[in-house]
Amino acid sequence: MQGALVTDKLKDGQESEAKKAPQPTEPLVKVIAFIATLGGLLFGYDTGVIAGALLFMKHDLHLTSVTTGMVTSFLILGSAIGAICAGRVADRFGRKKIILVMALIFMLGSLGCALAPNVVLMIIFRFILGLAVGGAAAIVPIYIAEIVPSNRRWQFVTLQELMIVSGQLIAYTSNAAINEVWGGETTWRWMLGVACVPAVILWVGMLFLPDTPRWYAMHGRYREARDVLERTRKAGKVEKELSEIRSSMSSKSEKHSRRQKTISVWMKRLVALGIGVAMLQQLSGVNTIMFYAPTMLQATGLSTNASLMATIANGVISVIMTFVGIMLLSRFGRRPLLLTGQIGCTLTLLAIGLVTWLMPETVNGHPDAVRSYLVLGGMLIFLCFQQGALSPVTWLLLSEMFPMRIRGMANGVSVFAMQMTNFSIAFMFPIMLESIGLTWSFFTFAAIGVAGGIFAVIFAPETQGKTLEQIEKHFKKHLQDDPAPEKAGV
Repeated sequence: MQGALVTDKLKDGQESEAKKAPQPTEPLVKVIAFIATLGGLLFGYDTGVIAGALLFMKHDLHLTSVTTGMVTSFLILGSAIGAICAGRVADRFGRKKIILVMALIFMLGSLGCALAPNVVLMIIFRFILGLAVGGAAAIVPIYIAEIVPSNRRWQFVTLQELMIVSGQLIAYTSNAAINEVWGGETTWRWMLGVACVPAVILWVGMLFLPDTPRWYAMHGRYREARDVLERTRKAGKVEKELSEIRSSMSSKSEKHSRRQKTISVWMKRLVALGIGVAMLQQLSGVNTIMFYAPTMLQATGLSTNASLMATIANGVISVIMTFVGIMLLSRFGRRPLLLTGQIGCTLTLLAIGLVTWLMPETVNGHPDAVRSYLVLGGMLIFLCFQQGALSPVTWLLLSEMFPMRIRGMANGVSVFAMQMTNFSIAFMFPIMLESIGLTWSFFTFAAIGVAGGIFAVIFAPETQGKTLEQIEKHFKKHLQDDPAPEKAGV
């Protein structure tokens, strides 16, 4: 199988990487990573907060199953468009400028949602907020991957995933806290408005950060590229890395000076692979749990307060398992974790479906609490596999697998595909829940997971232990026209 056949050269790179002493990380790199990943925190908060807000919004704005799906999913539709647009313009105008624009849109969208007087304006502002969510999802991982040392890339790029799940945990916790303190039908407005605070911090922080050395080099600004490398690397590492970047840039300028708008066949194949990897993460059904956990738990018989409190456990497990996933990446690489996460998620969805199918909904005329808590337990096990393996690997692969010349565009297209998949699932799930019930909804996602597992076994790549330039050479070699099947490597 192609995905399993990693080249000897790539394996050697992983072994030699493991033998190296950890490269010290300059303090500025840590500051850059923290501030930039506030975009991930906002991503997580704005996608997670709707789970609790819907319980109150449906009465205040008179939501139906269709408008519930629209309020939830139009943020995702906006994020798909934001991802593809941001990915394209980031290659031209820079990663930093796009993140600054996204921070402003986060502020506007959050205020608009919190003040929306009716469902139509709520849907419009959720869409606007989604533009920022998608832009941040596409550009922040690239920004970090291009600016941190190669052997720390896995650590800092996966910080984006940690911030996403932390944002969701903050959303779940603040939902429950706001409900306890204020309560009432307008509680959801406070829930949605809180997101303005990290958006302001992101915008102010990014004003003082540089763009990436690789983006500067792509535009011939080598002096600025050197300056960023000198501020983010140890002295002995600067010249070697700058030389690799120069070599990569000069090779591109020679081959594409007369065909700047064309994309090679191997690049198209790599973008197709990226789209598949991105869609795989969403087809697991993760966001049905992140968006609709309180709704599903209510459907099993839990009260509103109990559902909100139980959802906090989803956020806690997500944060803990993302830490675990970051540690596992340094030991086992990308491909093994991707396969483990996909298989684990699929089996767990099947188990939850069996619980809801085989156990009675009521006992002595009352909702069966055991059934409700078994469903919650299944959700937590699902999130262990999703956040501990599948999600961190997905964001890391998308940030590092594309060549410099199309990195922003290719990552934007991949995240667009991811979010369109997410949009379809988020929009259809309330309708599925109403028409076929909880049991068959879980069975449907389990069946999709089987197909996703087959894709992962055949095509999942391994990129551990290489610089971005070395990864580019690897994929170029093995995805050229008519590559030998036994050496495809992806």
